[in-house]
Amino acid sequence: MKIFKPILKVLILLVVLFGLFLAYASLTNYKPAEKELIYESKVTDTIPIETTLGFMIWNIGYCGLSDDMDFFYDGGVQVRTSKENVVGNINHNLAFIQQNDSLDFILLQEVDEHSRRSYFTNQIDSLSERLINHKGFFAKNYDVKFVPIPALNPLGRVKSGLNSYSRFSPTTVLRYSFPGSFDWPVSIFNLDRCFLVMRFPTSNGKELLVINTHNSAYDDGSLKKQEMDYLRIFLLDEYAKGNYIIVGGDWNQNPPELDQKIFGKKDTAKRFVLNPIPTDYLPSEWNWIFDSEISSNRYLNKPYDKNESTKVTIDFYLVSPNIEKIDVRVIDLDFKYSDHQPVICVVKLK
Repeated sequence: MKIFKPILKVLILLVVLFGLFLAYASLTNYKPAEKELIYESKVTDTIPIETTLGFMIWNIGYCGLSDDMDFFYDGGVQVRTSKENVVGNINHNLAFIQQNDSLDFILLQEVDEHSRRSYFTNQIDSLSERLINHKGFFAKNYDVKFVPIPALNPLGRVKSGLNSYSRFSPTTVLRYSFPGSFDWPVSIFNLDRCFLVMRFPTSNGKELLVINTHNSAYDDGSLKKQEMDYLRIFLLDEYAKGNYIIVGGDWNQNPPELDQKIFGKKDTAKRFVLNPIPTDYLPSEWNWIFDSEISSNRYLNKPYDKNESTKVTIDFYLVSPNIEKIDVRVIDLDFKYSDHQPVICVVKLK
């Protein structure tokens, strides 16, 4: 019996320490408001009607999900790539973004500010140094002091979010929290999803809303439904005012009416369920803008293989009926420096 007492004490100590850790994680849990003002100014630029505007969306995968990577949460085994690879990914991704700095709007997802997974690089500062002709706005959607999984090599500190850049000066930039969350304690270690809205006056007395979104990934579809319901109400209310709206980002869903089979092999990724957006989500006058020939994302259940990896399109745009699509294309970088590919779009305000 004596031999079991030390073991019992160790077990009790571990339980107490784990309880204290959960208490600390709960107390330090990031709890954003439903609506947060990021920026406001009376000095603004007016967007002319009948003008064409260029956009780029890109989930840069915190510059840590290059073609060498799989990811443990998607069925792979790796947690993070080497520091050398992260630095190389940052340099290549920033160079590509800078090459396209003539675009009016650049909407990025998974931009790290201070995370163990990307060796605590400040990617926001690096982007601002390159995009000197743009104004940048950051909205956190992931701020956790310590993510404890996987146990033998935990993710640790994560601070990351959405970055929106504009060549024009907005009147306001607001962060809107999506509703819904995972159950406790999973919720305290997970993302707090949101969308970021830049507002600009237009020459006909209305407003242009440029929205950067990053929807839930590892749910059964129920969280995405809550998010999409919330977004639909927001969009219809703004369009009823006569405003122009373009939404772009990583939706983690199929655009309506795109058959993903055209991209070939379809493995499953652990915990990720690819849901379609219903075709009747919005009135038919609204337009989904995507590239139906080149995929925008690859699964992370294995390192990238051009012939074997599963590819899908989950990065695309949605525009209100008063905006005309001119062009859209995925830039095929062969997933070299991110698990997503940039999508460039040109539109015209009617």
